[in-house]
Amino acid sequence: MADGLRKGLASYGDAGFSLFLRKAFIKAMGYSDDALNRPIVGITNTYSDYNPCHGNVPQIIEAVKRGVMLSGAMPMVFPTISIAESFSHPTSMYLRNLMAMDTEEMIRAQPMDAVVVIGGCDKTLPAQIMAAISADLPTVVIPVGPMVVGHHKGEVLGACTDCRRLWAKYRAGEIDDIEIEDVNGRLAPSVGTCMVMGTASTMACITEALGLSLPMSATIPAPHAERFRSAEASGRVAAAMAKTKGPKPSELLTSASFRNAQVVMQAIGGSTNGLIHLTAMAHRSPHKIDLETFDRLGREVPVLVDLKPSGEHYMEHFHHAGGVPKLMAQLGDLIDLDAKIITGQTLRDIVAGAEDVPGQDAIRSRDNPIKAEGAMAILHGNLAPRGAVIKQSAASPKLLQHTGRAVVFESVEDMTLRVDDPDLDVNADDVLVLRNAGPKGAPGMPEAGYLPIPKKLARGGTKDMVRISDARMSGTAFGTIVLHITPESAVGGPLALVRNGDMIRLDVAKRSIDLLVDEAELAKRRAALAPVAVPDGARRGYAYLFNETILQADEGCDFDFMRRQGRG
Repeated sequence: MADGLRKGLASYGDAGFSLFLRKAFIKAMGYSDDALNRPIVGITNTYSDYNPCHGNVPQIIEAVKRGVMLSGAMPMVFPTISIAESFSHPTSMYLRNLMAMDTEEMIRAQPMDAVVVIGGCDKTLPAQIMAAISADLPTVVIPVGPMVVGHHKGEVLGACTDCRRLWAKYRAGEIDDIEIEDVNGRLAPSVGTCMVMGTASTMACITEALGLSLPMSATIPAPHAERFRSAEASGRVAAAMAKTKGPKPSELLTSASFRNAQVVMQAIGGSTNGLIHLTAMAHRSPHKIDLETFDRLGREVPVLVDLKPSGEHYMEHFHHAGGVPKLMAQLGDLIDLDAKIITGQTLRDIVAGAEDVPGQDAIRSRDNPIKAEGAMAILHGNLAPRGAVIKQSAASPKLLQHTGRAVVFESVEDMTLRVDDPDLDVNADDVLVLRNAGPKGAPGMPEAGYLPIPKKLARGGTKDMVRISDARMSGTAFGTIVLHITPESAVGGPLALVRNGDMIRLDVAKRSIDLLVDEAELAKRRAALAPVAVPDGARRGYAYLFNETILQADEGCDFDFMRRQGRG
């Protein structure tokens, strides 16, 4: 098999001429024959002025290149799409699959013997790993790392759990306009991803648990020198992989490694988004994520990491306590330690070297957990025949068994217009219902599941309510919130049948979410449903592709033709 510059030649009908032309043009960049004859490590560049999460990517790239060259290989940097959570309309999830396709095709199209993907903001790491699994080239993943914490009036702050908490105080009239502006400038004091256990941190921890990145890479703060030393070491590993042609993702991603990722996701108090992304990643491989198995793990695996929104600390505290290696050491026999990582070591080797930090309280032992059960539970019932998820570790215990009256919002726009209406018929015991916010309905399944508490209730002291939707929620958010109701309402799922005043029963202990309306009445409502019209904007381009082929949450919201077995 050809390698280095000879790999994947452009087709001119003459392979010798193709190589001659490639070398002639690349020499315009000033490269020598010595450089061009070495194994090539491709390095993705996801820097963008729109993406502050990736603000340290240029420095990471330079460190990776240094590691590659010190090991005798040739680094080649290439751009891909960059997705920033708060700058992507209508939602970053809408663009995740586009980034996965872009990254996969650029890996395939350009000559490289190994690839280093650099990402962090919520949808970038999953997109890159989906691409890496499909391309199956030796891959090293580098998370950009979390921000450092901020401070306000003597209190430690972190984006974005504290964004939401303090915004709720502002909505409730407890914080004035001047103070909320002060807070706005202090929540994100450095580049990097959210420093709580949101989706970005969850995916970085999952990546490390899967063996696709170096130990400790999930937790090193973005501005720290250690982040760049880790990037240099990642470049060295990538160079070694380029020379030996492995290990490939297909060699590392086994049923055991996917199970380890699920265990870690439960133990860290991970984001519900992580479940969708891990499912999409698994569907690119021969393996699958089974929701019942995931739920069973949730009953067995306690939450051990004391981080917001499930606990009190932030990512830098998790890092200084020993990071993912220490967590896996505490998890003990819940982790398959024979699983291998990119360096050729096993997790047993990594755990044996985990740092023991006297007095740390960010990573608990199994006999002293933050929560006795894992972060997430899978619910079923007549509202969610194919499942729904709740982050029980970040919910109000008193609401985990609750029956209340439905207050229905037809869409994100409807909710935005009416939720703060003083005349809205709502009380604190009601269940807020948002529909048409799923993969097709929104489109893109926005993080709208964190429905705001109606202002008149917030000002009366209500901090949490049961909220249910076919949308997603940021992993940074707190609340008793049922998400990913599948099938979504836009494809005729039962959520489309709910009416104002219907009673809904949530029972997390029984793993159930039910609409308390008899089947005969539901059948009448189902027969009366109007067909969902295709939006005008979804008749061309990427919007058309998305609308025609997007899968539901229980299948990872990938495109149907991108799964390992292809369409159908």
